[in-house]
Amino acid sequence: MSLTKEAPPAPATEPVLRKPSTRRRLVPYWLLLPGILWLVVFFALPLVYQASTSVQTGSLEQGYEVTWHFQTYWDALTDYYPQFIRSLLYAGTATILCLLLGYPLAYLIAFKAGRWRNLVLVLVIAPFFTSFLIRTLAWKTILADGGAVVDVLNTLHVLDVTSWLGWTENNRVLATPMAVVCGLTYNFLPFMILPLYTSLERIDGRLHEAAGDLYATPATTFRKVTFPLSMPGVVSGTLLTFIPASGDYVNAELLGSTDTKMVGSVIQTQFLRVLDYPTAAALSFILMAVVLIAVTFYIRRSGTEDLV
Repeated sequence: MSLTKEAPPAPATEPVLRKPSTRRRLVPYWLLLPGILWLVVFFALPLVYQASTSVQTGSLEQGYEVTWHFQTYWDALTDYYPQFIRSLLYAGTATILCLLLGYPLAYLIAFKAGRWRNLVLVLVIAPFFTSFLIRTLAWKTILADGGAVVDVLNTLHVLDVTSWLGWTENNRVLATPMAVVCGLTYNFLPFMILPLYTSLERIDGRLHEAAGDLYATPATTFRKVTFPLSMPGVVSGTLLTFIPASGDYVNAELLGSTDTKMVGSVIQTQFLRVLDYPTAAALSFILMAVVLIAVTFYIRRSGTEDLV
C-alpha cells in the first residue's frame, strides 16, 4: 500500500464573462429608433404644433400669431359643452352595448366554436374589408323610414319607449341619437370582441374543471373564474371602443342631425369650414384631456394593469 498522498484536484477555472461590446449594447436602441422617429414626427411634433395653434390669435387673411391667449380654451368649453357631454354619453352608451354584445360572442368563439373558430373570427373582422364611410352609409338604408327595421321596432312598440327616453322621435330612427349610437356600436364592435377573445382564450380550461369539481354552478364559475380572468380584455376592449368613439364625427354627420352633433363634428367644422384654427385646436386638447382623465380613473378603478 502506497503511503503517498494524492495531490488535491486543481480548482475549476471560472468562466470569464466578457462585457458586450459597445456596438452590441446599442443594437436595441437602433432597433427602437425607427419607432421613436415615427412617434416624434407624426405624433409629438403635430401635438406641439396644435398646442401652439390653440393659443394664437388672428385670422386666416391676416395670419395667426402666438399671443398665449388661453381664453380660447374657456370660450371653447363654454360654447360647446353640450357637444362634449353628448360625445361622452354616446361613446359610453356604445361602449356598454359593445360589451354586452361582444362578450357573449367572444366567449362562444373562445370556448364553443371548435373548428369553426377561425371562420367566425374572419366574420368578426370582415367589416374592416370595406371603408368606414361605406359601412356607415349602409346604416342609412338599414334605418331608413319605412324600412324593415323601423317597422319591426314600431310593431314591438320599442320606438315608443325610446321616444319617451328622447333617443328617437316621430316613430323614426334616422337623424336621432339612437341612429348615431347604432352606428358607433356597429363600427367599433370588432375592437371589443378581439381583445375579449384574446383574453378568454388564454384562460386554462382546467380552472373551469376545478370549479366544477368544487360543485360550483356555471353561473358561479363565470362570476368567480371566467370574468375576473378576462378583465384585461374587458379593459382593453372598452378603451379601444370608447376613445375613438368619443372623437368620432362620421356617424354623427351621416346618421344624426344638428341636434346630435358630437364634439368631433364641431372640430371638423371649425378646422375645414369656419377656419377658426385656435378654437379647433383648443377643442381637440380639451377632448384629449377629458378622455385621458376618464381613462386614467377607469384603469385605476378596474383593478388591473395587465392589458391585452
